[in-house]
Amino acid sequence: MNLNKNIILTGFMGSGKSTIGRIIAKQLEHSYFLDTDSLIEHFENREISEIFATNGEEYFREAERKVFEWIKTNVKNSIISTGGGLPMFIPEIKEAGVVIYLKVNFDDIVSRLTDEEIVKRPLFQDLNKAKELFNKRDEVYTKLADYTIENTNLNQTVDKIISILNI
Repeated sequence: MNLNKNIILTGFMGSGKSTIGRIIAKQLEHSYFLDTDSLIEHFENREISEIFATNGEEYFREAERKVFEWIKTNVKNSIISTGGGLPMFIPEIKEAGVVIYLKVNFDDIVSRLTDEEIVKRPLFQDLNKAKELFNKRDEVYTKLADYTIENTNLNQTVDKIISILNI
């Protein structure tokens, strides 16, 4: 199987973007998996938590924009997992590829996360605020997506994406 465009996976944190992205990239020839948060860490040579603590969210969003512009200009044939907030701040996301929203309901996301993962995600310290953010982002993800897939079963989701890609 061969890919001739970028596939951009969006969704709330814990929705399976990285897991599914890696699986699909392995199945495709000449394709790569990229994670925008990892790219930001590589470009900045420090962890996202440090970026937020030292420079704040506005600086992080500027770094995220730089990564997006780099992807748009330089990356082809890749599966790209975005940070959960990227579509909120970069509505022109489709300029970099086909956008697939991996939709998972909030309670399922919470049940998927281990205690260790919740600690790494400060947003989940207050579940009411997390759910509020989830609802706001869900609207944007839906609006910007070329395709929305209910991600309730890993294998079925991968199969749906492969069939969307028509490869």
